[in-house]
Amino acid sequence: VQLQASGGGLVQAGGSLRLSCAASGRTFSRYVMGWFRQAPGKEREFVAAISWSGGSTYYAHSVRGRFTISRDNAKNTVYLQMNSLKPEDTAVYYCAADRRDSVSVSGTTYDDWGQGTQVTVSS
Repeated sequence: VQLQASGGGLVQAGGSLRLSCAASGRTFSRYVMGWFRQAPGKEREFVAAISWSGGSTYYAHSVRGRFTISRDNAKNTVYLQMNSLKPEDTAVYYCAADRRDSVSVSGTTYDDWGQGTQVTVSS
């Protein structure tokens, strides 16, 4: 599946952004979808993931309560609503698709990746 992430930008601390990831292909609804991020000089880290049905969601501790992952299988799109943004949320955000049935927080299990969208939070 091909993925196209969008919605990044520059926002002040405390602000909000919604990222979108549009997928091509007819089997999107069977993929676990995840969001990861990578800040300059740091390793890529897990942010959030959602099961193929949308019934199960998982979050990194650092974003729980502030970020919400959701999906619309009819639109082949997964979203990441980011509220109460902090400067430490600044990173390139990537969406990824996993063909397995179970949700993983490890980037190594994801099969397909989008190109990334930059999120910058100013203090």
